[in-house]
Amino acid sequence: MKILVVDDNPTNIIIIREILKKEDYRNVITASSAIEMLELLGVGRNNSELRPKHPDVDLILLDMMMPEMDGIEACRIIQRYEKLKDIPIIMVTAVGDSKKLAEALDVGAVDYVTKPINKVELMARIRLALRLKAEKDWHKERDQRIQYELKLAALVQNAVLSLPLEEELFEVHAIYQPSFELAGDLYAWYALGDGRYGVILLDMMGHGISSSLFCMFIASVLKDTVTTYVEPEKVIQELNRRFNQLYIEKQLIQYYFTAIYMVIDTKLQRIDYVNAGHPPALLFDGASASPVLLESNCHPVGLFDRIEAAPQSLTYEDDGHLVMYTDGLLEMVGGDQSEQLDFLINQMDDGHEWREERMRSVFFNEQAPGERDDDKCLVWISLKKGKR
Repeated sequence: MKILVVDDNPTNIIIIREILKKEDYRNVITASSAIEMLELLGVGRNNSELRPKHPDVDLILLDMMMPEMDGIEACRIIQRYEKLKDIPIIMVTAVGDSKKLAEALDVGAVDYVTKPINKVELMARIRLALRLKAEKDWHKERDQRIQYELKLAALVQNAVLSLPLEEELFEVHAIYQPSFELAGDLYAWYALGDGRYGVILLDMMGHGISSSLFCMFIASVLKDTVTTYVEPEKVIQELNRRFNQLYIEKQLIQYYFTAIYMVIDTKLQRIDYVNAGHPPALLFDGASASPVLLESNCHPVGLFDRIEAAPQSLTYEDDGHLVMYTDGLLEMVGGDQSEQLDFLINQMDDGHEWREERMRSVFFNEQAPGERDDDKCLVWISLKKGKR
């Protein structure tokens, strides 16, 4: 436990040091001015980088009235530094001016004692300040541990996402930008054999840890579900059944997810799909003037015990591409839903080949996590005409 005593009067320093010594606080360092204190803490007059001579100071007893720089100004400077601002500062003052005391507390001091110093009062305030600092340090350490675990969980979550796939008649790529460390979007694709591929994109309700955990549960059962049931309506129904098995006692929020799942047959050039409340996918076929919208045809997964999912089918005649996305991509565009969709179509209707840099520049400009309202995900499937 290291305490820094700052006072321009040597007698006051001796008195405080003796009081602390009798209370078994022996690791005490002193400074005769605010400027000397800042130098000990690593804050020189022109330094921007901290190089403290005495690191790990746990408490500062700071005289308010000193020449050159008073305690209030020194306290204000300390608050500018992230590594110093959590050190509790107790002002020591002979001034009874309530406005000055209020100013000291406003700039970062946690408490004050008045001169002449009362030993019982001083030690009570020191113990309180140190107890509060210990609690703050504990919370800070816990928060750092949580942040580390969140980053680790994000790496695990990212690892379950499918890698790009490039086949002769079928290519699929994706870009994903979560709004926070953990998110609720998930995409995956699987080769089903005989030129068929199963592709799914889902968007879990909400953000953060709870949504990401639900998402990871779906990821854990997805491959088995797709390869066992294959057909779109059966896959969606099985995911609905599995999701509803997650019973949470006294659950206050009804969790669900929207999803679009499709089976693409590259030999027959056919797409069978179910859209469970998800934004419409876009099929650009050849040189067609406008895309075909694969719109929602049943309610989201997890809302009810049973889900009636009627599959839809369509074919493509020429080379083309399919675009799937989550609503975070729409929400970054102003206007109503039709205007948002028009913007999306205009940006996607520029050839069938995957252009990652262009998609990133249009939809995925880097922002601070707090500035993004929703997760954003884009899946691009290039379809090539085969020989029937």
